[in-house]
Amino acid sequence: MTPQLLAGKRGVIFGALDDQSIAWQIADVCAEMGAKFTLTNAPVAMRFGTISELAEKHGCEVIPADATSIEDMENLFQKSEEILGGKLDFVCHAIGMSLNVRKGRPYTDIKHEWMLKTFDISAVSFHKMCQVLFKGDHMADHGSILGLTYIASQRTFPDYSEMAESKALLESFARSFGYHFGEKNGVRVNTVSQSPTMTTAGKGVKGFKEFFGYADKMSPLGNAPARDCANYCATLFSDYTRFVTMQNLFHDGGFSNMGMSPKLIEQTADEE
Repeated sequence: MTPQLLAGKRGVIFGALDDQSIAWQIADVCAEMGAKFTLTNAPVAMRFGTISELAEKHGCEVIPADATSIEDMENLFQKSEEILGGKLDFVCHAIGMSLNVRKGRPYTDIKHEWMLKTFDISAVSFHKMCQVLFKGDHMADHGSILGLTYIASQRTFPDYSEMAESKALLESFARSFGYHFGEKNGVRVNTVSQSPTMTTAGKGVKGFKEFFGYADKMSPLGNAPARDCANYCATLFSDYTRFVTMQNLFHDGGFSNMGMSPKLIEQTADEE
């Protein structure tokens, strides 16, 4: 039986596109653990995904919203409170998009107007989300806000392009808002740095399949599956982590602390 860690909790989950999305897995786990929530994604993304199937599965409502729009965020959280019957205990931001990556433009020749769009969608949206939650007093005391990130915020992964800077900015916003929310009403704000994951967005990065295999060999526990990431996120929404805030938490099978892997050295030697 699934532990009811989130019984009675209310939340909003951003970014579920299809069943390969980490946000989709988070929604599944939160529902199984007793939470009620609304789902949201950008109207354009919803046309290409199957979020309505997820909503039907869990009997929840979908509220279309552009995360770069303050007006849309205000409407989203106001409606969510009305639907769920109270303030929010958790909010999950699982949003990221880069036109430069999608179009295969090299980092040394990116379009800067696209880069600014990447920052707005992938990082500034987190600040806008937190700002609306803060000013509108939408978060319940001791609630939890979480953003999904990646280790490219701290290390160079050339094909990840300006998404790396986006994730670094996202993590900084989480730390800064973590202070303000903590002082206000004990709400904690964290980011989870997940392993490479076979999502629709992830597979759009050049060389992703090869890097997925490399990371899997480099990590002592292997790459963390999306479902396990969802379980970890659920613990951060629960009351068991009420004093964890302003942290970037690695959920990556140990990859982030590895320097070298004997398995990869042996593989290279065998190939030679």
